[in-house]
Amino acid sequence: MGLMEPGPLQSAIEQAPYILIVCEGPDLRIAALNGTARALFPGRDPVGKPMREAFADLAGQQWIDLYAQVYRTGTAITGQEWRAHIALPDGSTRELYADFSITPWRHPDGGIRGVIGGGTDVTEIVRARLAAERHAEELRQQYRRARDVVDALQQVLLPRGLPVLPGARIAASYLLAAADTSAGGDWFDAVVRPDGSVALVVGDVVGHGVTASGVMGQLRAVLQDRLQGDGDPGAALAAVDRLAGRLTAAHAATVCVALLRPDGTVGYCTAGHPPPLLVPAGGAARFLDVTGGGPLGTGGRFPVREARLAVGDVLLLYTDGIVERPGRTAAEGTGELARVAADAVAGRALRAPDASPAERAATQPVELLVRATGHADDITLLAVQRTAPPAPLDLELGADLSRLAGLRRALAGWLGGFGAAGDDVFLVQHAVGELVTNAIEHSLSDDVVALRGELTGDGEVVVRVADRGTWREPDHVSERGRGLAVTAQLVDALRLDRGSGGTVAEVRHRLTRPASMLSPAAPPPAAVPRPRPPAELSIVDTGKGSVTVAGPVDAATAARMQHELLYRSRGGVLDLTVDLSGVTHLASAGVAALHTVAARHRAQGSAFVLLAPEGSAARHVLSLVALPFG
Repeated sequence: MGLMEPGPLQSAIEQAPYILIVCEGPDLRIAALNGTARALFPGRDPVGKPMREAFADLAGQQWIDLYAQVYRTGTAITGQEWRAHIALPDGSTRELYADFSITPWRHPDGGIRGVIGGGTDVTEIVRARLAAERHAEELRQQYRRARDVVDALQQVLLPRGLPVLPGARIAASYLLAAADTSAGGDWFDAVVRPDGSVALVVGDVVGHGVTASGVMGQLRAVLQDRLQGDGDPGAALAAVDRLAGRLTAAHAATVCVALLRPDGTVGYCTAGHPPPLLVPAGGAARFLDVTGGGPLGTGGRFPVREARLAVGDVLLLYTDGIVERPGRTAAEGTGELARVAADAVAGRALRAPDASPAERAATQPVELLVRATGHADDITLLAVQRTAPPAPLDLELGADLSRLAGLRRALAGWLGGFGAAGDDVFLVQHAVGELVTNAIEHSLSDDVVALRGELTGDGEVVVRVADRGTWREPDHVSERGRGLAVTAQLVDALRLDRGSGGTVAEVRHRLTRPASMLSPAAPPPAAVPRPRPPAELSIVDTGKGSVTVAGPVDAATAARMQHELLYRSRGGVLDLTVDLSGVTHLASAGVAALHTVAARHRAQGSAFVLLAPEGSAARHVLSLVALPFG
């Protein structure tokens, strides 16, 4: 074996199934290597040669440097699953993974004689693990794709939003079974009737997958149609029961329907479903009595019982997935739900100062109960709190554009007071801001613009703006004639009543709030205070032809923005990029200013780029007014 004298120990080392390479002296000459090591380097005779010469193909792979470091420092080095590429005589390359230990070889007096390197070939183990990881990643990607399809399917079949009503705050959450990538059969709905009552529905179709989801969609459609008609929960359930009798997959589906009327009375029916939980504003939570109705398609009847909600009380409908959790009996699960829901409504559970009691009741029990036990089935929670109707918003504004910022704050406070979501607040603020701007521009300096906002019983916000100015037809070529066009696209309806004494403009927009589609891997995020948006227009030169605009751009500030942008671009001669991500309000006056600046740049042959990222206030408006943005 190289320079060593043969003997029993040397013979054993020669045949050992691990790699051994021994080097001697500062130039790391190969003193010996065993049979396993020689097999890695066929066609070579490295003994007696410096390591950098014998293994030149390893020079740039740190191996030789490790030997030199051990010789220099006298300190051993170990490593796991290090990769090496070894050149073979036929020009190909062998890839090797090795666990290794490189230690000093000492003289009897302790001085460094050389270096001993030993290692184990773990190439097959590493390759097997890498293949398993690749397969696992493919499975994860398939799971994510399946989840994406499930999410899309659920969002198509479930309500796009929950109504915002003057006498009720409604919230819902939905959590798919953690171990199943198939769409579930749970569903919820909130159906507003013309008389101001709202029907709340939670149902559960047996099974999972496309069939269950398809059946759920059919049952929901029939039930929604009947509830919007006569509003009788018993008759609506009888109709959907007839459908279930014709659909095998709908057999034994369970449903709970509760009709909340404006006076606080509740007519409800539990068709094979767990009864609603009533959480009073002050007092102990209690489950309502079951009504005796059987599951759909089983030939049962659907009697309706009555309950009552006082102002402040919360009613919680749910599916059995929140009760029948692993390791809990039905009695234990219902008891836990009652306690946790009561704590959530009272604000004694997770801190969520901006969430309504209904929102806390619909989300916090899912996080708090599931994290302790997990869950084996889909979970749906639908909560409603009876509230006092909001007072109308009545404002009188002087004919002064500086009042627009205060108007936006007043609108946001009024809308937020009865639970309007951020998107709807944004749309109504913009639409009303355009109408008030028009009214101010058409009024005399001492005129007053009157505004009145109301929330109708069926969840539609109505805002009327009246002035005493004279109506002027918009100029079809003027850049300042965009206000009404933008308004009409932002809200559901716009109506103008023009008379000799002034103009009354009315916008109507139906309000909704999104349900919480929860993930088993991530609980609902904690409320994080958002930085307060700037109250005044801010224009900052960020260098290299870029400008950041933040704050409101309305009729009172648009001229300043136009002047600043043209000043920084030398009248449109220099390229300019404008970041609008911090803009909190972009009125038609601001749009007109941007069009003017863009036209100046086009005339000069220079670039004018607007940046409005996803989710920004400016992006929504720019997409309506033919201004390119990135």
